[in-house]
Amino acid sequence: MTPRITAFRRLVLLSLVVALVATTGCARIKGAFKDKDENEGVPVEELYDKAHASMRGGNWNNAEIVFRRLVAQYPYGPYTEQALVETAYAQYKRGNNEEAISTIDRFLRTYPTHRNTAYMYYLRGLVNSNRDTVFLQRVWKLDASRRDLATPNQAYADFARVIEYFPNSRYAEDARQRMVALRNLFARHEADVALYYLRRSAWVAAATRATYLLETYPQSEFQNDAVAVLAASYTELGNDTLAADARRVLQQNQPDHPYLSGNWPDYPWTIRRLNPFAGEKSAIDND
Repeated sequence: MTPRITAFRRLVLLSLVVALVATTGCARIKGAFKDKDENEGVPVEELYDKAHASMRGGNWNNAEIVFRRLVAQYPYGPYTEQALVETAYAQYKRGNNEEAISTIDRFLRTYPTHRNTAYMYYLRGLVNSNRDTVFLQRVWKLDASRRDLATPNQAYADFARVIEYFPNSRYAEDARQRMVALRNLFARHEADVALYYLRRSAWVAAATRATYLLETYPQSEFQNDAVAVLAASYTELGNDTLAADARRVLQQNQPDHPYLSGNWPDYPWTIRRLNPFAGEKSAIDND
């Protein structure tokens, strides 16, 4: 065998050894960084305790992750039922409203007669109440009554279901108070629309909207503003009888209302709209 052939074989052998070492090393490195679910195979009791401990510490993200693993790994049983309840609450606290609604609806479909059904309807009301409270609304103090009222209406229906079907539950009284707050939100929306028409001299439209507010949301915080709109609209329309009636009712219910002293509606300064950080205001805010 010539020296040249021997050297060539040694070179080939060395190349094979280097390739083998490199492959083994890559496999080890890959294994070292492989993402393994530390919750896989953990007993259900331990998973639940771990997730619940995260919730007590305010770590909603980790609580949701562990609870979801529990539900996936143990799809049946009392721990799974409670894990769904806790998952929905953790999602609500994280602001994952769409996922929270999905989890709540899944629970209600699966366990319609569960002991926590009242709570889940109540929680769905809470989620829907905050569903459209986005970052810009919080920072710039945008008026919720001027947003889309579809989800607040759904929240109202959720709370109403709690009161109707679970009147003796621990959530009924708070649901009732939240319904009052939502009614005031809806009433304010109607009052703002009526003032919008009033500012543009659409007297009939303003009176119609104010009448709707009084009929639909009686005893709301904005009923006297609606009466003031009626008085102003009927005065402009030349209907002195109805205007006098409206003024008399307003005098009886709120004698210090600014309309009676000629200082209402006090619309915000138009240039305010040029400041994006000024928030939203209407004549109601200047009462």
